[in-house]
Amino acid sequence: MKFSPQTAPLPEVSNSVRRVMLTVLLAMLPGTAVAIALLGWGVLINILLAVIAGLVAEAAMLTLRARPVRPAIGDGSVIVLAWILALCLPNLGPWWLPVFGTVFAVVVAKQLYGGLGFNLFNPAMVGYVVLLISFPEPMTRWGPAIDSSGSALNFMQSLAWSFSGVLPNGVGYDGLSVATPLDHAREQLSTGATIHNVTQSLFSGTSLAQSWNLWLSLAFLAGGAFLLWRGVIRWHIPVAMITGVLVMSGFLWLLDSARHASPLFHLITGATVFGAFFVATDPVTASTTPRGRLIFGFGIGVLTVLIRSFGSYPDGVAFAVLLMNLCVPLIDYYSQPKVFGHKKSAPIK
Repeated sequence: MKFSPQTAPLPEVSNSVRRVMLTVLLAMLPGTAVAIALLGWGVLINILLAVIAGLVAEAAMLTLRARPVRPAIGDGSVIVLAWILALCLPNLGPWWLPVFGTVFAVVVAKQLYGGLGFNLFNPAMVGYVVLLISFPEPMTRWGPAIDSSGSALNFMQSLAWSFSGVLPNGVGYDGLSVATPLDHAREQLSTGATIHNVTQSLFSGTSLAQSWNLWLSLAFLAGGAFLLWRGVIRWHIPVAMITGVLVMSGFLWLLDSARHASPLFHLITGATVFGAFFVATDPVTASTTPRGRLIFGFGIGVLTVLIRSFGSYPDGVAFAVLLMNLCVPLIDYYSQPKVFGHKKSAPIK
């Protein structure tokens, strides 16, 4: 058999960090476009501010650490981090929300650990949780989905609201803001309403304003399928996380359907689909073994439902991801596959 000799320089590997990050950004475009179309220009403003803040913070930290700036900026990892964090933020939030969250994520959760590949926790989720705990009121400034009547704020009006808090004449903030489905369900349950009436009021309509959660989940599902097709992520974590959500929510629903939402509600609302394909699959902070990925994803799904049902925050994806990040070393240690050719030693008689 003849082999073609190959001398240095060897050809560049086709699968690089830059290529992977560009593929992830491409996969997020459908969900981002749907989010902007349904939730307004505030989504785009959050993304732009977060990306700019992330690039500046990354360059500043690399300069302070005497590390080369251009390769780290050019790999696209900080853009993906900022983009994911921005998609989790409210569309009517102030300008400093994505800026502060992204800077904290890049500086503390990424660079202080040593940069890409050394961080223990998902940086985007660290930034989101810090914002959620530190600034609870701005993190609830969600606007309603756009229906056939059009957007309440155009791009310039959204920009003015983000930077100065000024709304056009005749437009009140109370008329713009609205609770998310998870917030609405929690609020209604606290007043004694049954979950059946709450979920029926949220999904009984056919307009975009009433079904935007479904369309957004489908858009991110399409992006996740693209990542699977391109081989950027593996199926273990997304499938295991969604299974964990369905199993835990189904168990609680069967125990008390009047106080706990159905598995379909937990699957569609919140960041379940987005978290399963774009957050939990972070290659640095997720489990690396096949069995470990299944345990890791399933644990995130179970914890997400438990936090939603019994915790102080309506959505639990970010907290569940960070809690399971803590367990990754233990999971990987006990889920290592057998070494090829290894034989089990015979018991001593």
